Amino acid sequence: MTRTAILVGNPNVGKSALFGALTGRYVTVSNYPGTTVEVTRGAGVLGKREWHVLDTPGANGLLPASEDEQATRDILLAEREFVVVQVCDAKNLTRGLLMTAQLAEAGVPMVLALNMSDEAAGRGIQIDAAGLAAELGIPVVETVAVQRRGLARLASMVDEARPSKLRVRYDPALEAAIAQVEALLPAGQGLSGRAIAIMALAGDESLRGFLAARVPEEALARVDGLRRGLTGRESLRFSIARQRLAAVERLQQSVVTRTATGQSAERALRKLGEWSVHPVLGVPVLLAVLSVCYLFVGQLGAKTAVDFLEAVVFKEYLVPWATSLLAWLHAPALLSGDAGLIIGRYGLFSMGLSYGVAIVLPIVTTFFLAFSVLEDSGYLPRLAAMLNRAFRLLGLNGKAVLPLILGLGCDTMATLTARILETKKERMVVTLLLALAIPCSAQLAVIFAMLAGVHLAAALWFLGAIAAVMLLVGFLAARVIPGRGSDFILELPPLRIPQAGNVLVKTVARVEWYAREALPLFLLGTAVLWGMDRIGALAVLERAAAPVVTGLLGLPRETAGAFILGFLRRDYAAAGLFAQIEPALRAGAVTREMEVQIVVALVTVTLFLPCIAQLFMMLKERGTRATLLTVGFILPFAFGMGGLLNFLMRRFYL
Repeated sequence: MTRTAILVGNPNVGKSALFGALTGRYVTVSNYPGTTVEVTRGAGVLGKREWHVLDTPGANGLLPASEDEQATRDILLAEREFVVVQVCDAKNLTRGLLMTAQLAEAGVPMVLALNMSDEAAGRGIQIDAAGLAAELGIPVVETVAVQRRGLARLASMVDEARPSKLRVRYDPALEAAIAQVEALLPAGQGLSGRAIAIMALAGDESLRGFLAARVPEEALARVDGLRRGLTGRESLRFSIARQRLAAVERLQQSVVTRTATGQSAERALRKLGEWSVHPVLGVPVLLAVLSVCYLFVGQLGAKTAVDFLEAVVFKEYLVPWATSLLAWLHAPALLSGDAGLIIGRYGLFSMGLSYGVAIVLPIVTTFFLAFSVLEDSGYLPRLAAMLNRAFRLLGLNGKAVLPLILGLGCDTMATLTARILETKKERMVVTLLLALAIPCSAQLAVIFAMLAGVHLAAALWFLGAIAAVMLLVGFLAARVIPGRGSDFILELPPLRIPQAGNVLVKTVARVEWYAREALPLFLLGTAVLWGMDRIGALAVLERAAAPVVTGLLGLPRETAGAFILGFLRRDYAAAGLFAQIEPALRAGAVTREMEVQIVVALVTVTLFLPCIAQLFMMLKERGTRATLLTVGFILPFAFGMGGLLNFLMRRFYL
């Protein structure tokens, strides 16, 4: 029978990198039953046989404070015939040992991987792995997952996994209550009776259903009575955590020595990491990061690469070659010419691929490269810490910056990652902001390209309008949407020099996702536009939308076609706008009137309806009612803000 190895660990300890190294490419990702939390499963040969390998969400303990932590705890409750491979950050051994202590209480067979041991050594942290193994009574292996160091030894040790002999002894009153609750519980659970008793006494409401199905009501009432009897000046949950921490710190001090040595690069990165979260010094660091990203994405991607692919590769070579090929094949007029399906005003090749490959792909690629570097360096959590106070104005905390920044890559996946926020209210506010004001990478690509051709003052009107919308909508939503916020607790990983291999793998995977998921929609959108043009529906819709587009927004009538396609994908609408003004941008002939139109169009498209994929993700994550309310608010709001901006810019900018 194939057994299961469950990877467990705190967030940001390299657990996923270890999973990938142990399993290779044959993995599946699915929601854990009854939740929206994704778990990843794979298979790998560990030791002398094949194992199922399961990667759990990052968790700081088995007493859940979030949906991710509850899913990890529930996996350990539900699985049978498993061993735990705990992945620990060697630089923060105390935090890792707090999880070890809880797994030891749970009585699960386990192996401990001290990951990022190279970074610990660079900081002068020396861990006596053999001494720690003797204290815990389990195999302990030092690893560097991203370099595959120590992984062969770790895999060979999985067969030797066993329950840890570490035992935290609590105060006599608590120990007596634990013994009484443990006696009420049935045997044969995934976790030990002692661990479940401690969770129940700590008031873990997420465990209530599990207990109700296994013990009688009078036993649950007795547990509640014991918990009330133990409640004193501090909460029982806090008391348990305090006593557990004291025991773990004694163990940590016995196996860790620190030296004054450390590599100069490590010291420099540590100092830069401190600056990046400083309330004053963090601002120039942020501005420097944004400037480099703009030069890389906005200039290299949106100008140099786009100009070459769109003006040279497509217009001078590929489109003429395809036109000649169709003529040589004596293709019918339906395929070529001004109204052709392949080559034409709305041609699949001349428009669809041109938009998707020549205009959007180079900027998406450079954006994904920049984002992967920031992600791998450990800067994103620091950005969250620095912006925590500002996000409080929106009823959120600094954690919300992570899904919002991810939205600059893909709003659909960012909507999924909003689950890292602890309360329903926070997840709803972030979902609204993602659907309303965060442009995805494909859309951002076109925004960069269009703003590069206008004066700085016009670009500031765009940035100011989007920032004002985010602040206004976030501020009001935080007061209208019922519920509460949460405290800001986020582990800051060290700043690292990004590994080129990791950055490349992530970028290739994301570009592959774009080619597979987004590029076909450009072709579909082009086909829809071509069909509507052929039957005259496009002209009808353009006439119907003209009063809003030309009157309220002050845009050319042809722009209506781009907004119509915005219902399919917002980035397609943005690409359509770019195509209309691209000749003027290339010639440097953009007038102030055109600058007003560009800013108004970009703001309206940015605030426009979410794309179809994001809409389905919102339905899945937030439900039908919340999604319909969000869409019902966004559509009139987008055109209303576009009209207001058109009025203000014509009054104060022209």
